[in-house]
Amino acid sequence: MYTCRNPLDQIVSMFHFSHKFIRRSENVEEERPLLSIDEGLENLCRGVQGYGPFWDNVLGYWKASQGRPDKVMFLKYEELKEDILSNLKRLAEFLGFPFTEEEEKQGVIEEIAMLCSFKNLKSLKVNATGVHHYRGIPTNSFFRKGEVGDWVNYMNPKMAERLRIVIEEKLAGSGLSFKNVS
Repeated sequence: MYTCRNPLDQIVSMFHFSHKFIRRSENVEEERPLLSIDEGLENLCRGVQGYGPFWDNVLGYWKASQGRPDKVMFLKYEELKEDILSNLKRLAEFLGFPFTEEEEKQGVIEEIAMLCSFKNLKSLKVNATGVHHYRGIPTNSFFRKGEVGDWVNYMNPKMAERLRIVIEEKLAGSGLSFKNVS
């Protein structure tokens, strides 16, 4: 299963995450000045990211999910947030363990949705006070807001338009699009 996020929100999320990570880094040699949101946007538009260009990563999984829907499930974070129950049912079916009628009547899907909610996961002791095994990053660094569309509080319409043009060009003909970007 591959989950992607609207690139506008992804930029804001990565900015805040890297800000926390770099501030807490103990290895001074690895520290670098924090990127601004503008620099994060420019890097995404140029395809400069730690795991390669955004569109290459996303399109690879998108195409795989189109060609092999039985092997690759592609999900957008925004769609998951919009309709968690239907997407949990889709995921269970994809994994080969669909919910039974009885489980649905008993509210099992709703219970799983609550247990896996951003709010609940963020509040778990291990995520609120723990430390990730990789470089000792506090686990609360992985949880900020989890909101869809928060990018409007950090970017202006001109910035969004810049990304829209790049994403439209890079995803052209794929059938993949993002709300509020393309």
